Amino acid sequence: MTQAAFVERRSGTWQSLDALLRRVERRGTRALSPDEIFELGRLYRATTSDLAYAQGADYDRALLEYLNRSVARAHAHVYAKAPESGMRRIAEFYARAFPQEFRRSLPYVAVCTALTVACAVVAYVLVRSHPADAYALLPKFLVSEKIRKSLHDSKFAVDPGFAPAMSALIIANNVKVAIVAFAGSVTLGALTLYIIASNGVMLGGMGALFTNAGFGADFWATIAPHGVIELTAIQIAGAAGLLIAAAIVHPGRMRRRDLIVINARRAGTLILGVASMLIVAGTIEAFVSPLRLPETVRIGVGIFTAILLILYFSGAGRRSSLPREHGPREETA
Repeated sequence: MTQAAFVERRSGTWQSLDALLRRVERRGTRALSPDEIFELGRLYRATTSDLAYAQGADYDRALLEYLNRSVARAHAHVYAKAPESGMRRIAEFYARAFPQEFRRSLPYVAVCTALTVACAVVAYVLVRSHPADAYALLPKFLVSEKIRKSLHDSKFAVDPGFAPAMSALIIANNVKVAIVAFAGSVTLGALTLYIIASNGVMLGGMGALFTNAGFGADFWATIAPHGVIELTAIQIAGAAGLLIAAAIVHPGRMRRRDLIVINARRAGTLILGVASMLIVAGTIEAFVSPLRLPETVRIGVGIFTAILLILYFSGAGRRSSLPREHGPREETA
């Protein structure tokens, strides 16, 4: 068959496929009726056969390129993954994307955690040995001449009816700290590390002040229920900031711009997870931490949340992995 005869006989099929594809590309496959979806598949298969015939007959290159483009366009829609519902995408994020990205970014999380622990220990030792050092290490409003009440009595001596408003305030403050730690990437990570270090100093310094006043056990028991989640979230936020800073400072063999885009996506996954964690921590801090529970029970709640976090971040999403991207650590989940 000559090329002209072939085109005359089959061009109607190609034009019908092109018309359907233009509709799908403008409005999606949901714009098609069931019969039209069936027709799209039929036209795709027919055009695929025409392409194979034209290649075998060694027809003009322009015709082959036209058919090849039509087949490629149709293939993208015929074999496209069915769109997921909003709830399924949310479930997929928490079940796979967030914990997998946490494990990929673990070196950065470890840096932030080590810095927090080191600063907390140093501040605790200094203030325990020389209480006056608290004035140099902590903001003035956190240092009292004389601590007369435990942290639980001083912080949560409010009407339980204010718990919802208190929860919103706590969540907003924690999110602000996390955002600053993340935004520190624009300072090549310097501000991120400063925020993480300051948070550790405040934790250790305040712990030492209350311990010096005889309320040490209550201090740690008071922050335990919400603090494990809250502190973990802040370390992850810091890791997100360091991810972007690392792409700027040391892109390796990749173009700096490309790695910034890749790491920004990864950091975005971490920050979305951090926001959720801070909502949970703020809710616990407003509704659970103020309860007059024994110190052992409050510490037990903190240990329980720590175990849950370890199980979640170490085990969730192990059966499948995210698309592999350039980063400091790759994981086969």
